[in-house]
Formats: sequence, C-alpha cells, structure tokens
Amino acid sequence: MSKFGENIFMLIVGIVAIFSLLREIKNNKRFLGILTFLTRIPIKVNVGFDEDFHKGLIYFPSVGFILGVLYFIITYISVKVFGYYIGTVIFLISQCILTGGLHLDGVGDTFDGIYSYRDKDRILEIMKDSRLGTNALLAILFLVLLKLGFVFSIISKNVYYPLVLAPVFGRLAIVFACYKNKSPRENGMGNVFINKVTESQIASVIASTLGITLFTLLLNLIFGFVDILHGSVIGYNTLFVIILFILVRIYTEYISNIIGGITGDILGCICELSELLYLIFIYMGVYKW
Repeated sequence: MSKFGENIFMLIVGIVAIFSLLREIKNNKRFLGILTFLTRIPIKVNVGFDEDFHKGLIYFPSVGFILGVLYFIITYISVKVFGYYIGTVIFLISQCILTGGLHLDGVGDTFDGIYSYRDKDRILEIMKDSRLGTNALLAILFLVLLKLGFVFSIISKNVYYPLVLAPVFGRLAIVFACYKNKSPRENGMGNVFINKVTESQIASVIASTLGITLFTLLLNLIFGFVDILHGSVIGYNTLFVIILFILVRIYTEYISNIIGGITGDILGCICELSELLYLIFIYMGVYKW
C-alpha cells in the first residue's frame, strides 16, 4: 500500500470522528456529559444537571471510538517519526493523558483491595485508600508491559485497527459489568451506572459496537491496512463480543461473592483488562496462529 493511501485512510477516519463528535456536542448534551466523564478531552460546555445521566451508557462505545481514533492518529504519526517501539510508548502515554489514568487507578485499587484477601469491609476500605500498594504497583506495571508488547507486535505488522477498537470494547465491557449487578456502597462514582442498564440498552451498545467495528474494519480493508486474506477478522471481532460478555459476567460474579457487588474501581479495572484481552485475542487468533 502506498503512503498516499495510508495518509488518506488516516485523514478519513479522523474527519469522520471529528464530525461525529461535533454533531453529538451540538445535538446531545448527554453524550457530551459522558465524553467529559470518561475522558480528559478539553470541551468547555455547560451540560447542566441530568437526572437520567445513567442513560448515557449507550454512548460508551462511541466515546471509546473517539478515543481510539485519537490513539490511532497519535500512534501512526509517532511510528512514522520515531519508529514502532517509541510509537507504542507514545500510544501508552496518550492513553493516560486522554483518560486521566482513570481506569488505571481502578486497576490499582482493585488489585490492592480484592487481592489483599481481607474481609469485605477492610477490602472496601483499602480500595478507597489513595495510597498505592504493592499489588497495585505490580498490576499496573504488568498491564502496561503486556500492552506494550502486544501493541508493538501488532502495529509492526502494519495493523492499526486494534488501537481504534480496543477502547470501544473496553467501554462496552463497562456496560456489561453494570448489567444486573449492584454496588456494595451507598455512595460511589460507579453507582450512577451500576444496576441501571436495561436489556434494550445492552442491545443498543452491542449494535453500536458492531457498527463501529464493521466501519473500522471495512476502511482498513479498503485502504490495505488489513490483508484481504484476513477478511475473517470481521467475524472474529463479532465473536469477541460474546466472549467478552461471558468473561465480564464471570468476573463480576467472582467479585460480588467477595465484596457483595462491584464498584467504580472494578469498572475501571474491567475496562483496562478488556482492552488487554482484546489485544491478546486479536494477536493470537488472527496474526499468530
């Protein structure tokens, strides 16, 4: 594929994402509220109070798509300037900057608390503690190292679509986790969404995720980022939605048996682990075996 084609692909995806964002900002303050809640993208608009803010869960995959497009553009340019390894490092840095490290904090708190093997009340107390424990440090370190390795291995094959789709599936996992679960605390950031998801919202986020996936993969095929022999990636990504739902339900059941529900930290942890799982799934299933 020529550099001209690659640049056109990057430009088209970027334009589509920007126009999508502008349209949502103009017509949907709830989307904007979700965007500012999940990211640190600087948008100065007063969205006001929304008592039905939890209904904005249906926009989680779309926010993930916007993040993914930004990750792609930043990483693609970085690779062209600095090479694959430094480009991968910059990708990881951009994730922290654009999300404010929100979900990484959840990983740390989850591993500090859940894997301290204390009683329920002590675990919840540990998870609220802002200090970083050994479990948190190791969990975040291993997560970052694994992301570094798999992203480097994937983009070095001139495959970039997982950078766009990983955050989409990560936010989809949050919605799956909120479905028919409860919070062990009376107050908490995650309480806005936990146990507020309906079956119709589940169907909506799955449909939007599959739509985003199809759109991204078709553009990749058109502009040559994905080998035509790997056209099965569409079915493979669809299969991941089912696998993700099952694994998220198993993990939230496991957590609920320990502390009686899930928290905002658990949601952040699930998002990060789902992104990593997606990268592993794509690498092993499509580009390794």
